[in-house]
Amino acid sequence: MAKVVSKSQPKPAKKAAPTRKNSAGNPFQLIENTCVTALAKLQELELDYQLQSEINWCLGSFRNDGNPIGLYQMAERALVIFKAEHATKTKGITTKLIKDIEKALKSR
Repeated sequence: MAKVVSKSQPKPAKKAAPTRKNSAGNPFQLIENTCVTALAKLQELELDYQLQSEINWCLGSFRNDGNPIGLYQMAERALVIFKAEHATKTKGITTKLIKDIEKALKSR
């Protein structure tokens, strides 16, 4: 006996993509990305472990509550460190990095 298969089988429903607070339309995306970049650079150059820890904490806090104040404060502190390291010609601290942080801080 042959099994009859219907050609019009229903397609499985597609699940909606989960929404995130920090999607591309978020006005605070720039400061979040800047802090992620700053954290990576601090880790790479092994600078200011306390600041690394605080940036990491602020990123987690921002992702939970959407309040960017801590990120702006951490970016200001990172900017001071990067400017000092840039003045001593530390390899890896570029003018572009400094300008990107300044741009993010101006976007408040």
